[in-house]
Amino acid sequence: MSITIYHNPSCGTSRNTLAMIRRSGEEPEIIEYLKAPPTRERLIELLCALRMRPRELLRRKGTPYEELRLDDAKWTDDELIAVMLEHPILINRPIVVTPKGVRLCRPSEVVLEILPNPNIGEFTKEDGEVICSCAPKWKERVDGATLSATATSPAAIPDAPRDAKRRMRLSLVF
Repeated sequence: MSITIYHNPSCGTSRNTLAMIRRSGEEPEIIEYLKAPPTRERLIELLCALRMRPRELLRRKGTPYEELRLDDAKWTDDELIAVMLEHPILINRPIVVTPKGVRLCRPSEVVLEILPNPNIGEFTKEDGEVICSCAPKWKERVDGATLSATATSPAAIPDAPRDAKRRMRLSLVF
């Protein structure tokens, strides 16, 4: 099965994602996108597959985002794509492409949603957080809403409060 990761080896999230792919039994094609940026056409294909606008894929931390004033609404999608190609560090990472889909893997465990074999068992990320892809469903009632997810995708609840996500990740370990 063909898996591709747009990877930055200096990024802990990218390294964790790559390690999870390998733990699943796959050896991906690794594109160090800072050295070999995608073409304009490929970046547009990735954005379409991610169902994201260019602004949503922009990385802010450790980039010239502020310096270029990219938060200004004046920038069109085409202009943002051109800036991302000129400064590939602005492309958020890691992006993983598999036959099951394309994801921006932030947090890294999002990759489990598109791996052919997501059952990687217990995995300890570089920061010490433990992910268990074999845990049962988990539910919590927070602020009148029922939150639920499996350990394969603790970030699957985008509207959940940040502290609930943190508790969810901790709960999934036990």
